[in-house]
Amino acid sequence: MRQMLFALAACATIIARVEAGNEVTAAQVNGTWQYRNNEFKILALGQQKLQIEFSGVYEYKTGNGERTANTGEGSGIAKIEGDTATFKPDGAEEECKITLKFTGGKLVVTQDGMCGFGFNVRADGTYKRTSSKKPKFDAE
Repeated sequence: MRQMLFALAACATIIARVEAGNEVTAAQVNGTWQYRNNEFKILALGQQKLQIEFSGVYEYKTGNGERTANTGEGSGIAKIEGDTATFKPDGAEEECKITLKFTGGKLVVTQDGMCGFGFNVRADGTYKRTSSKKPKFDAE
């Protein structure tokens, strides 16, 4: 019986460590993140909330070879649990869901549904942090 209790306590400790290992700190998420011409500005607000601002660009060539681009942006508050935040920009379509996963010093973003950013503008990608300073949001 004593061995069984010890084994259960050891399992609970291992599970707690694994779950705690997924937590990220404000210092790990705050800043500016970039992938190609897309950018996320992120600031931890406390109470599992992040202020998010996204700006995206889809570049292409026109029929006569000129380069042009579609742009889009979105902002709002995301909820973070562990190392993963979910975000729906203010005013975006109901189907829009953006998932941000902070892992290995990178930000892996997936987008489900249309978010109204502009034709072919999407948030998907693996972003690198270009600044850990408190970001300046366009709305400020």
